[in-house]
Amino acid sequence: MRHLLSALAVTGYLLTSLTATSVAQSLPGLTLLSGVKSENQLPFRLDFGGQTASTDRYILRLPAKKMKLAVAQFAITYPKYYKGTFDTKKVEVRVKDKSVPLSEVKWDKEGRVIEILPQKLVPAGTNVELVLSNVQNPTFGGIFYFNCQVLSPGDVPLLRYLGSWIISIS
Repeated sequence: MRHLLSALAVTGYLLTSLTATSVAQSLPGLTLLSGVKSENQLPFRLDFGGQTASTDRYILRLPAKKMKLAVAQFAITYPKYYKGTFDTKKVEVRVKDKSVPLSEVKWDKEGRVIEILPQKLVPAGTNVELVLSNVQNPTFGGIFYFNCQVLSPGDVPLLRYLGSWIISIS
């Protein structure tokens, strides 16, 4: 009986830890002491688990409520200590589950910014996904703040902050 209880306890622990691991790389859950207000935390998904030194696909979501104006350009900034790489040929913008044609994707490695320019304006009030495929995760894990700024058409070309994706690589 004693061995049975021990086996059940170990099995329960393993199942609980596996569930926690699989949930950790999708939409943000409870984030304590992040420094980012909850209304500025953006949802995301890492398709291949966010493992160090491996290839991954980042699906960075912008909910319709954040998309108050039409967007002419997306800018994703990331911290200096993030040492992953991006494939600019494998970047996609999805609106209503359809891929939007892009005129250009620029990755400024020194400035730590990815600029995504759609051919046409992305309409206001729509759910948007920025899909970064063929990303090489950094060799060393950590928590990385990816910030989203957008450029809306108008007289003054200023980037406007929409929120941050808090991504954990382990």
